[in-house]
Amino acid sequence: MSEVVHLSAEKFDEVTSNGLCLVDFWAPWCGPCKMLSPILDQIAEEVGDKILIAKANVDDLPEQCVKFGVRNVPEILILRDGQVVGQLNGMQSKAKILDAINSAL
Repeated sequence: MSEVVHLSAEKFDEVTSNGLCLVDFWAPWCGPCKMLSPILDQIAEEVGDKILIAKANVDDLPEQCVKFGVRNVPEILILRDGQVVGQLNGMQSKAKILDAINSAL
């Protein structure tokens, strides 16, 4: 069982540059982001041993948003060794997120 990791600017590259990582770019003022959060908690419990589930607050990480071209929230990127291998935009179902993870495994 794993928990969702909250990324900081200092730790973003370190955490996402090795292995498989799902990053949820979100904002505290975003309604759909709040609805997505418990889904990601469930996913982290189920598949956290295969992929790191992380959250990146766009208000705190503007450089990472520019680097990955994040323009809307929520936006989910699946990274392998720091490179984007999957992307989902907007509110997503648990099944759709798990499908994207399985495609990246």
